[in-house]
Amino acid sequence: MPHRAPGSPKSTSGGHLSGRPIRYYRPKGSPEIRQLIDDGFQAFNAARLGEACRIYSDKMLAPDHDTTIGLTIAGALTPAGLGGCMIELMERGLVDFVISTGANLYHDLHYALNFTLHRGSPFVDDRVLYNEGVIRIYDVLFPAQVLLDTDTYIRDFLVRSGLSGPMATSEFHLALGRDLLERDPDCATYSVVAAAAAYGVPIYTSSPGDSSIGMNIAYHELMNGGTLMIDPNRDVNEICAIILAGEKNGAVILGGGSPKNFYLQGQPTLWEVYGIPKGGNDYFIQITTDQVVWGGLSGATPAEAVSWGKVNPGVLPDTVVTYADSTIAFPLFCEYAVGHANNRRARKGLVHKRDALVAALKEAAREAAASR
Repeated sequence: MPHRAPGSPKSTSGGHLSGRPIRYYRPKGSPEIRQLIDDGFQAFNAARLGEACRIYSDKMLAPDHDTTIGLTIAGALTPAGLGGCMIELMERGLVDFVISTGANLYHDLHYALNFTLHRGSPFVDDRVLYNEGVIRIYDVLFPAQVLLDTDTYIRDFLVRSGLSGPMATSEFHLALGRDLLERDPDCATYSVVAAAAAYGVPIYTSSPGDSSIGMNIAYHELMNGGTLMIDPNRDVNEICAIILAGEKNGAVILGGGSPKNFYLQGQPTLWEVYGIPKGGNDYFIQITTDQVVWGGLSGATPAEAVSWGKVNPGVLPDTVVTYADSTIAFPLFCEYAVGHANNRRARKGLVHKRDALVAALKEAAREAAASR
């Protein structure tokens, strides 16, 4: 018997979708929050969040540092409304490239397509939700029809766009974002994917098959004979090229997982594989609930990353891990940054420079190989 998911005809939703809509929150630079963080967050992880805010705003965004900043995103953050914080940072030039799970980008499309996600409760009977055609992400609830309608948009886009051949996820997401902007020029105000296309910020997905976007690309190949292929080699080389070109490099890591490592592996790829000793990242900020004692990637500390050449051993004072829920800490972090004097930079427009940067990487790698 097939899954009777989206919008079952006999669904009444039982009031589960009566909660307030979740909207993307855009930070405004509240001076009260800056005061709270500077004066009230004095110890334990509150103090670590304060350190993260000051490393980011005072150092990474300093005009004389020219830091290339990557934002990595793991966990269900766009469904929770954090996409607005990401958009604000991209619009202000405070983030130069993004590495995200595919799921965050897929759920961002719900906002781009004007579908509604609702505030709800995690303490519900999921068997009832199943029968009523309601999807739950902890306390985020929405009609299952949203999934099908978003899938339909992606499949239509794949046919309409005519995308073919191997490409980096940055190129695919740029095309997707441009399509959203053509549908609605205002879309950049409420879609991360559209905003990235508008502001020249490349978005990468380290595990493209591990999301509904990848699932629909697979459908397109199987059912339509589509030849579009996501090429992870191009992603690896583009990330390395961006890092190599940066005067200084730093990351803001939300959660951990594959996006975290995909960014951090860029430095070992340069020295270990290409023979180019870049020297490690200059800044490392992570907001996570994971612990290093479990041996997992998400909990790996900046100190451990030094042994891999991922973090410059001379800059450990400019690294910090805040053990907190990103849905709490990241909006505070963004409010602090937006209210800081260094709250706007010229955008690097890296999505338009990818080919030139990769060519420079190739030349540097050839020179390194010749000198071995």
